[in-house]
Amino acid sequence: MNQSKICKRCVLPESKPDIWLNKEGICNICAEYEKTKKSDANNKPFETDFVKTLNQYRSKGRYDCLVMCSGGKDSTSALYYMKRRYKLNSLAFTFEHGFETEDSMRNIRNAVEILGVDFLLFKSDFMKNMFSKILKINSKAVICHLCSIWYMQLTFDIAAWYNIPIIIAGWTKGQSIKQPGRYNIRQSEYVSMGQAAKEFVENQARKDPKYKNFPKSMQEVLNIAQKRHKCIVLSPHWFMQKEPEENVKTIKEELNWEFPRLSYPAKSTNCYLNFISVYNSMKYYGYTHYHVEMSKLIREGLLIREEALKDLEINFDKELLNSIAKKLDYKFG
Repeated sequence: MNQSKICKRCVLPESKPDIWLNKEGICNICAEYEKTKKSDANNKPFETDFVKTLNQYRSKGRYDCLVMCSGGKDSTSALYYMKRRYKLNSLAFTFEHGFETEDSMRNIRNAVEILGVDFLLFKSDFMKNMFSKILKINSKAVICHLCSIWYMQLTFDIAAWYNIPIIIAGWTKGQSIKQPGRYNIRQSEYVSMGQAAKEFVENQARKDPKYKNFPKSMQEVLNIAQKRHKCIVLSPHWFMQKEPEENVKTIKEELNWEFPRLSYPAKSTNCYLNFISVYNSMKYYGYTHYHVEMSKLIREGLLIREEALKDLEINFDKELLNSIAKKLDYKFG
């Protein structure tokens, strides 16, 4: 990536019409942040706010919260804190779409067994045809975007089935808190990605009867969910002041958690399909949702820009991509 085309404050590249750099080399997202950061600072959430909300919904049903677990450091520590720090009766939930890593599943099993929480594993190949079609028609739809729409709808459904009032995610301060999932399509960084996903669902995915009712956006997921079962989505990481390194130390010592042997970005835990999603995002947009998340953390002073640039370096090749894509009957040239 041309370093001169990357914002000098964050790690977002120029990607018109959504992201552009001014004459000082600062992106429009950072410039807008400077205008609003004072008012945003006044609305900073505190852990006392989180505890107050938890107590409001505590003991309303069989489970106090549904905790989404990927096996990564953030979701694992979220589960840990909900059980040990806040003493909530938690149901851990993981989906397996055929691309979860062995390391992730091991971390999840260790966590639920040591913490003694109920665990629900949902295994399905429902999304396989959609993932395959994205690749075969060279769609600009981001695989992780469509997957997040699916798994958030699934999570809301499970919360409704068990009448659980709170969904807990391991999302960091770099991930959107305005709506669930990694993608808030109202953000400038996600406008083109959101539009590509919507067009793919409308014009391609819904041609398959199994996807005829598949949501076009995360907002549609929210609208559907709120009609069925009202619940809230929160992450303890938005409220707690603990550093990521402290969380890692805790879950390593108490839950036998380990970093995965293979991951992107560095020091993260994502499924195998994430490598393909990252490759295509860089191909079509020049950045990924990880660039967006890390840029937010940089603006908040929670991450050093040079460290983010290092973590975002591509550390995989087409041999790995093709070993994954084989499951989707596809091969990269």
